[in-house]
Amino acid sequence: ECRYLHGEFQGPACGRDGPYTPDVFFWCCILFFATFALSSFLKKFKTSRYFPTRVRSTVSDFAVFLTIVIMVLLDFVVGIPSPKLHVPHAFKPTRDDRGWFINPIGPNPWWTVLAALVPALLCTILIFMDQQISAVIVNRKEHKLKKGCGYHLDLFMVAVMLGVCSVMGLPWFVAATVLSITHVNSLKVESDCSAPGEQPKFLGIREQRVTGLLIFALMGCSVFFTSVLKFIPMPVLYGVFLYMGVSSLRGIQFFDRLKLFWMPAKHQPDFIYLRHVPLRKVHFFTAIQLICLVLLWTIKVSRAAIIFPLMVLALVFVRKAMDLCFSKRELSFLDDLMPERKKKLDDGRNEAGEEEEESQKAMEAAAAAASSVQLSVGQTRDLEIPKQSSDRTDPSEIIILDEMSQTPVWKALTLKTETL
Repeated sequence: ECRYLHGEFQGPACGRDGPYTPDVFFWCCILFFATFALSSFLKKFKTSRYFPTRVRSTVSDFAVFLTIVIMVLLDFVVGIPSPKLHVPHAFKPTRDDRGWFINPIGPNPWWTVLAALVPALLCTILIFMDQQISAVIVNRKEHKLKKGCGYHLDLFMVAVMLGVCSVMGLPWFVAATVLSITHVNSLKVESDCSAPGEQPKFLGIREQRVTGLLIFALMGCSVFFTSVLKFIPMPVLYGVFLYMGVSSLRGIQFFDRLKLFWMPAKHQPDFIYLRHVPLRKVHFFTAIQLICLVLLWTIKVSRAAIIFPLMVLALVFVRKAMDLCFSKRELSFLDDLMPERKKKLDDGRNEAGEEEEESQKAMEAAAAAASSVQLSVGQTRDLEIPKQSSDRTDPSEIIILDEMSQTPVWKALTLKTETL
């Protein structure tokens, strides 16, 4: 309209060719990567050399929260219309044609209840494995947990919440593996560093129920904070999700073995499985896992996602088939629940025990050899000591008798003969 009326563009948001149009996609990329980088930096701020220990620990513990606040303020100051988090404006069901409770059958015919048994069985397998895998990862021995595991109680609570969520038409309450690992990592207790340059040692986990209770209480109260949550850009949330996923990869053997494909042998870390398993078999085992992961992801994003639980169950048979390609000893190092640190300690103890046994055998053999070289007095008197001949002209010629007369054994025998 301005050009049709032969007008001119004026103002700070206008240029020669028209109003200024910001590059929203580029700004979203900046927010995404900046969120990930800032979260990683603030999390590692605990090992920095600046500020007191309490300040560094506080910044490291609230790294994600501080990152979200900083990036939201930055997005608000810049003013580029980035996509924001979509939240409802009122506390009510999303659809107007439904209430808080859902009829399980609804307008569907009665036979759909029987037909739903097959997909229900698949969902049961998937939820069971997801819950147990998350629980096993959280209750690993290297976390040094003192309280009991409670696998059955956790599974029972998940089953109860699934029934409640299904009746109310809410998303299912299932185990969140990445969030659980991040929660455990945030509760780690480390030793105080007294000497300069000394790295803190892992002591254990703060085992309590306060953080879990507060997390779910705040999640429930978030429905009343919609006026504040709507200012959070979606790229910031994606950056936080990326940080949580990358931080949970630390210490996972599969990720460590993936990096070995592009790492020369002289730069490879001292992993316990590299001591006892050939490198080609390590790569072969990793390639099988990578192929299974790609197949699972492909099935999940395709129309055949309904059989995803069956494919997860099929991994059990894939693991059983590996017994034909690997020995039990190799699989004990490549696919074992025992943590890497524990394996190294056990391996060091075994090596120390083997060295002690070898040294003991060597001492016994030396004692046996010393006792066998004892000669009687009568034999030593009749023993003729070879004399060294001095008529050798070629130094390359070796005379056995001359060389034997110079050995310490013969000299000792000569002294004994003279004394007797």
